[in-house]
Amino acid sequence: MDAGFDENTSDGRHTFAELYRYRMLYNALAFNEWAEAGRYDVHKSLRHSDGELCFGGGWFVVYATLPTGQIANHYELRHWDLFRIPERCRPVAWDGHTPREAAARIDRFLRVAPGGDASNT
Repeated sequence: MDAGFDENTSDGRHTFAELYRYRMLYNALAFNEWAEAGRYDVHKSLRHSDGELCFGGGWFVVYATLPTGQIANHYELRHWDLFRIPERCRPVAWDGHTPREAAARIDRFLRVAPGGDASNT
């Protein structure tokens, strides 16, 4: 984080720590549901696709490939068991998406009716 900001920095309602926790929990909820239903390519790994440990160890990555594209996030290893999704030795290769692009992919995904073609939305 930038100088002057830390996990306790608040917008007046929530701290960064609270918001990151919410993001992780919502992420686990969605990925777990998709995995349980056999929808999309959802998985977790201790390594990146090049075989290197995520950030040198102590972290893992989760991926989902939606009809609108790939989304991914990293989490500390202590949260591993919250993600009840398939584990891979090496995950799918990261497609280079930015957080903004991932958010846009999620937004398009949410705006398309189930079973619809979200790839061109």
